[in-house]
Amino acid sequence: MRKGFVVGTIVVERIFDIFTMCSLLGIFIISKPLYSSIFQVNEEAYSSIKLWGIIGVAFASFILIVALSLYFFREKTLSIIAFFLKPLPQRISHRILEFIKEFIQGLKFFHSVGNLFAYILLSYVVWLGIIAYYWIFFYVYDSPIFFFFLIPYVFLVMVGASIPTPGMVGGFHYFSKLGLISLYGIDVNLAVVMTIVVHAVQVLVTCLVGYAILWKEGISLFQLKRLGGDTEQ
Repeated sequence: MRKGFVVGTIVVERIFDIFTMCSLLGIFIISKPLYSSIFQVNEEAYSSIKLWGIIGVAFASFILIVALSLYFFREKTLSIIAFFLKPLPQRISHRILEFIKEFIQGLKFFHSVGNLFAYILLSYVVWLGIIAYYWIFFYVYDSPIFFFFLIPYVFLVMVGASIPTPGMVGGFHYFSKLGLISLYGIDVNLAVVMTIVVHAVQVLVTCLVGYAILWKEGISLFQLKRLGGDTEQ
């Protein structure tokens, strides 16, 4: 797959991720009268969650509008970009335009109504599975939290993970610690430890699964890098 096309599909995936978690967060906030007697969060924490939820919906909506506009008005978009690229050498401007063409093609997620509903359904399956992972993790630390009450924490973790840093370092840790302390009243030191461990487990398991697949396919990391280089040529 071409690099631009792949980047486009990543943008689409992020749009689905944010909308899915924002909708789950919305259900959590609306349902507050039903569980306020058994699960209480201070108003400051609720206000913060609502704010990030609004930001998330606004950001995802903006990206969605931009993505659809780029796709449906791609010829106009490409002509405008080509105009601004005129001062550059032809070889460079051509490569940039090719990348943008591939990127716009990767934005197409509406191949059919059936596929669209399948994407939405699978997005919920993925994120409910992620919530289940954290639900089990809390049990490991002998701090069981009801599945439904983990939605705001996972939402905050998603916000942190969306910050473009290597391996989610920094953003993931800040928002995870914030959620553990403000939502569940967990001690600061324990919140730091739990965040480090849960992140390390995710990275370790992902790497192990990846290495296992490479081993099964008989491909080394060096060969994989070479394959990627050949694709870009």
